[in-house]
Amino acid sequence: MARAKLPRSPSEGKAGSGGGPAGAAAPEEPHGLSPLLPARGGGSVGSDVGQRLHVDDASLDSSLSQVQVEFYVNENTFKERLKLFFIKNQRSSLRIRLFNFSLKLLTCLLYIVRVLLDDPALGIGCWGCEKHNYTFNDSSPEINWAPILWVERKMPLWVIQVVVAVISFLETMLLIYLSYKGNIWEQIFRVSFVLEMINTLPFIVTIFWPPLRNLFIPVFLNCWLAKHALENMINDFHRAILRTQSAMSNQVLILFCTLLCLLFTGTCGIQHLERAGENLSLLTSFYFCIVTFSTVGYGDVTPKIWPSQLLVVIMICVALVVLPLQFEELVYLWMERQKSGGNYSRHRAQTERHVVLCVSSLKIDLLMDFLNEFYAHPRLQDYYVVILCPTEMDIQVRRVLQIPLWSQRVIYLQGSALKDQDLMRAKMDNGEACFILSSRNEVDRTAADHQTILRAWAVKDFAPNCPLYVQILKPENKFHVKFADHVVCEEECKFAMLALNCICPATSTLITLLVHTSRGQEGQDSPEQWQRMYGRCSGNEVYHIRMGDSKFFREYEGKSFTYAAFHAHKKYGVCLIGLKREQHRSVLLNPGPRHTLAASDTCFYINITKEENSAFIFTEEERHKRGGGAGRGLYGGPSRLPVHSILASMGTVAMDLQNAECRPAQGGGAGGGAKLALPTENGSGGRRPSIAPVLELADSSALLPCDLLSDQSEDEVAPSDDEGLSVVEYVKGYPPNSPYIGSSPTLCHLLPVKAPFCCLRLDKGCKHNSFEDAKAYGFKNKLIIVSAETAGNGLYNFIVPLRAYYRPRRELSPIVLLLDNRPDRHFLEAICCFPMVYYMEGSVDNLDSLLQCGIIYADNLVVVDKESTMSAEEDYMADAKTIVNVQTMFRLFPSLRITTELTHPSNMRFMQFRAKDSYSLALSKLEKRERENGSNLAFMFRLPFAAGRVFSISMLDTLLYQSFVKDYMITITRLLLGLDTTPGSGYLCAMKISEADLWIRTYGRLFQKLCSSSAEVPIGIYRTESHVFSSEPQDLRAQSQISVNVEDGEDVREAQGPWGARAGPGGGGSTHGRHAGGGDPAEHPLLRRKSLSWARKLSRKGSRQAAKAPVAAEGISQQQLSLCRRSERQELSELVKNRMKHLGLPTTGYEDMANLTASDVMNRVNLGYLQDEMNDHQNTLSYVLINPPPDTRLKPNDIVYLIRSDPLAHMASSSPSHKLSCNPETRDETQL
Repeated sequence: MARAKLPRSPSEGKAGSGGGPAGAAAPEEPHGLSPLLPARGGGSVGSDVGQRLHVDDASLDSSLSQVQVEFYVNENTFKERLKLFFIKNQRSSLRIRLFNFSLKLLTCLLYIVRVLLDDPALGIGCWGCEKHNYTFNDSSPEINWAPILWVERKMPLWVIQVVVAVISFLETMLLIYLSYKGNIWEQIFRVSFVLEMINTLPFIVTIFWPPLRNLFIPVFLNCWLAKHALENMINDFHRAILRTQSAMSNQVLILFCTLLCLLFTGTCGIQHLERAGENLSLLTSFYFCIVTFSTVGYGDVTPKIWPSQLLVVIMICVALVVLPLQFEELVYLWMERQKSGGNYSRHRAQTERHVVLCVSSLKIDLLMDFLNEFYAHPRLQDYYVVILCPTEMDIQVRRVLQIPLWSQRVIYLQGSALKDQDLMRAKMDNGEACFILSSRNEVDRTAADHQTILRAWAVKDFAPNCPLYVQILKPENKFHVKFADHVVCEEECKFAMLALNCICPATSTLITLLVHTSRGQEGQDSPEQWQRMYGRCSGNEVYHIRMGDSKFFREYEGKSFTYAAFHAHKKYGVCLIGLKREQHRSVLLNPGPRHTLAASDTCFYINITKEENSAFIFTEEERHKRGGGAGRGLYGGPSRLPVHSILASMGTVAMDLQNAECRPAQGGGAGGGAKLALPTENGSGGRRPSIAPVLELADSSALLPCDLLSDQSEDEVAPSDDEGLSVVEYVKGYPPNSPYIGSSPTLCHLLPVKAPFCCLRLDKGCKHNSFEDAKAYGFKNKLIIVSAETAGNGLYNFIVPLRAYYRPRRELSPIVLLLDNRPDRHFLEAICCFPMVYYMEGSVDNLDSLLQCGIIYADNLVVVDKESTMSAEEDYMADAKTIVNVQTMFRLFPSLRITTELTHPSNMRFMQFRAKDSYSLALSKLEKRERENGSNLAFMFRLPFAAGRVFSISMLDTLLYQSFVKDYMITITRLLLGLDTTPGSGYLCAMKISEADLWIRTYGRLFQKLCSSSAEVPIGIYRTESHVFSSEPQDLRAQSQISVNVEDGEDVREAQGPWGARAGPGGGGSTHGRHAGGGDPAEHPLLRRKSLSWARKLSRKGSRQAAKAPVAAEGISQQQLSLCRRSERQELSELVKNRMKHLGLPTTGYEDMANLTASDVMNRVNLGYLQDEMNDHQNTLSYVLINPPPDTRLKPNDIVYLIRSDPLAHMASSSPSHKLSCNPETRDETQL
């Protein structure tokens, strides 16, 4: 209702006066007339017009004068004002209900006081009447009603009760009046109104009729009114403070009040009725009610008269009706709370620390990965994890969260991050961090990203100070969450890692092991040497420490980075990989020898544990030198190579720092360098090749920089005579077109002129060229084929690391994108500037498509998980098609290196699945045992993962989790993958150890060689060695091999290969062992002759103990099996050749698998895939050793991971007089 006031306009009194000023009446001029126009008078025409305008203005001003309006929020009547105060306003209504609740409790208390003061033995009667004493006669059936009707009420007590009754009556009538809506009977017959009239009207009547002042009034029934007032008060309280309390706690409170009211009503009612019986006290009545309602029924106290017995029956009936309803509501709320998870306590949020995990759907694998990685850090043991998920808790998740280990620390809340109420339940504003993960199993990954973005925005809006850790799937959506503290883009990391897998084998395994928290105890109980070493090295992680506070690096202040890296590794076994200046925020990997260390630098190093958890154990001689040389620094004594025995237990590493000898470098230089003494063989002091010392400070003449931007680069190689193609000149620059916002600019090899879109199609010619297959292009390097469903923006990150400026031009491999769907022009515009990048429409499960894209000329095939297959009706079946297709390609093209991305990491065991393979069964048992021991890397011993042939993006989820403790991990990972390029920061590459490099012997000497010659820092080894796999029982397999070897004699058949004569030094019992050497056994004729001689002797010995017929039969069956497998290989070979002929492709590049020998397979080094085409019992296995000890022996075919310093940094810091051409052999492959 609005009330308007119409004040008198000032122009009304002046409208009729002609002599007043024209502009004085109105403050505003209507119709846009200016107040500066003068008023005219006189009889001229102009004056008439002016007068006419003045009259019109005055009339308009009187009709359009301002009206003052007062607006009221509510109606301005007395009833509405009362309703506003008593009902509508939350705070005033809460005060009224609290006052009413207090009055009801006061009446109940006054009733108890009256009962305690009343003694029926002193006489009973009305007010002012004669008192009579009554005694109960148990034998008489008659009931004396006088003790029930009359009570003794003292005058002060009566006055107080009357005052309270009058107030309650008036309040009730006022509320009835205010809430009246046309139906008076509905208000009258309400239970609360009836109870109010019963308890208040008799007291008001006693004011006018004094004899009734001793009349019994059931005031104890006010307990039900108090319960009703309490319920209303709780509702008003929640409205007043604008918060929602748990419905569960409200229902528990209501149930408790109901029980209390039943007990109080029954106690008071029985006590009063028994005044005509045995005159029970309140305590005795309360005892009787408890015994009766608990169904115990001792029988020592019983009601004696029928009214009290009737009351007991009524109370029991009421309890049987009311209590089940209350319990049903309570159970329903309990079940709903179990689904929704309840609330995270505000008190706990203020006293304890917690993080919030927001996900669309929570699976058991995601949950366990998060919990295992999060609680792997000792300082996070006291944190709580609050999970906020909109879906109902999964059965498996519920089962896991019931384990005491997690039930005390993990709280599941069902709710949405877009609702402030749910964020308030999770106490997001008090959280230490919020992890927002995307649902990667969604078919529409863009929609999943949109949900993640909205969650991030909602959390940032609700709790702006809470650190955000966001996972995004698509790179084009990354800039929407740029405000987050840490962001991991899944497709960026995935494609960059798969690209590096093609040039640095098993990069995916290397990065996965680095971002997982491990103690290095995996596989230590295994009988396999490679598993023990692989498991121990897997415990290495990246840590940081301020150099001035470090015992590892403090003594190298003012020294070059490479000097500190080498000596820290030699002395302590830690690998220094990068640093960060105090005044800069950028992390630099291997900044090079020209970078001198400062005490304020933050050092990043790889070690089995962080320095703070390390105990330094010195020998007696070292302690003596440390005590005698006070002025020699922290570690003043010279050092030699330690025997590294690293023990990781309870987060503490004991390092054996023995006295090490270091001879000063011979012949000048910036002194302080150390040269490792080479041990002599057989006591002779023969001269061997030496390794230059690592200089303390950089010498410009020691490192020759490469001018990578010059035209006369090392990449320019003259075309051969037989090559009819013209050499296309490449330039180095930044890609002109980025497919999405937020991509880091990287200096790359580019074409001088963008290639037309038609030239990007590999299988179709155009007007610019007529090539229709990979053979016609005449590529000098092997192809890299990428099979993907669509050409997403993430695929751009596969091309950039392979075309980075620091990759030698002669090592650039052609890239073929095998796409199920045709790429759009936007993507083609982004890739047309890169050299040797082509695409083709086809599928990986189509043999014709594989042959057309040149798979027989490829060295690497990358199979990317398809978005359309990421979700399946049955869990873990999303990878079924991919696994079967990859196994088919491996059968058809066994020499091809296939890297596969899987949705579920647990499915990697099917990548090398063979029935009745005892070695795979042993690995499966080892994985289960490691999982039972609490390992976070139970899958690490699977051969495909160890060899880097299989990868799942879910393995990188721990990168986001680790960034909560190590905020630099995402930056270092992106630098290693080539996603970011920081000026002065190095990059990841690899080099292969050949037979000519074995004179170096150990990894520690290799470290010195690389640091002193090319300023490269090695961080690990990718080792491939021959292995013996068994698919039969050991004794049967030994007999089979012996029989075949004896029958063949010296001339072992080509189909078996030379591996058939090597059963290992332990005979048939060493079928699970590995050979000491990693090279071809055919290169060691002495070893082969000894093996054959040993086999003959053992065969003759076995023939005496066993019958000849079974041995011969076993040999024949072995030969038949080999022939059957050869026939299968020939059949597959003919299939491929026929399809190539049908497509018009030349078959000269396809090698017949039946003609491949075991030596050929070994030379190809298939990186961990089983070579069952050659022999089901011989194979190679590969694994990664991160930061191995310095005394680790090098083996042929070892691939060393290097962090090479930035060439542009050398070029910028070098003087022109030292700018020489760089030898490509020395610079690119680091020939030793």
